[in-house]
Amino acid sequence: MTPHGIRIVVFDLGGVLVRIAQSWAEAHAAAGLANHAILDDADFAEQLANLTRAYDAGQLSPDQFEERVAASSGGAYTPGEVARVHHAISMDEYPGVGAIVDTIQAAGVSTGVLSNTNPAHWPRLIGQGSDSPEYPTVARLQHAHASHLLGVAKPDPRIFTAFGNATGFPPSSILFFDDRTENVLGAGRAGWHARQIDHAGDTASQLLRHLGSFGITTR
Repeated sequence: MTPHGIRIVVFDLGGVLVRIAQSWAEAHAAAGLANHAILDDADFAEQLANLTRAYDAGQLSPDQFEERVAASSGGAYTPGEVARVHHAISMDEYPGVGAIVDTIQAAGVSTGVLSNTNPAHWPRLIGQGSDSPEYPTVARLQHAHASHLLGVAKPDPRIFTAFGNATGFPPSSILFFDDRTENVLGAGRAGWHARQIDHAGDTASQLLRHLGSFGITTR
């Protein structure tokens, strides 16, 4: 425990430890698909957002998600192309985040994950079943929890309660980092210490600065 009472540092993944596409259009391009008018279709965007929320809350399987997104696109995508774009959302780890986790663990503080994600991304992110994980820093975090497994997504207050119940850490002992304002506010309302990270900046330096304010520093 630090002088400020922090016993665990919990990370959102996308936009904090892992670089991700910030829009479906960006992921579409990263997947190597040709530009298409569907990217400017407001009805498709709304349906995609609703399906993504359901997927992240564990209400859809990967096949169901891919089939329903393809159907809502009116034939612009096949289910296979939806899977391809969706895979392209997760990119690489931000530089320097591995050293941040080293700093936290050297201070005797636990680490964790609370991510809005889904059954397609989650095994990749945590390195499940892999001897050389795609995201090695994430694979080292000790208490990993995902929205689709908890059945509720941030910023719903129930997800913060569920994390605490699953890990045994009281709210006042948790320091949480997320790139979305609504999730930071939700964590704060749950009694967590929460700080926002700018996904477009150097996330490692931001994390280190916030950690230092709680007495977690490099030696």
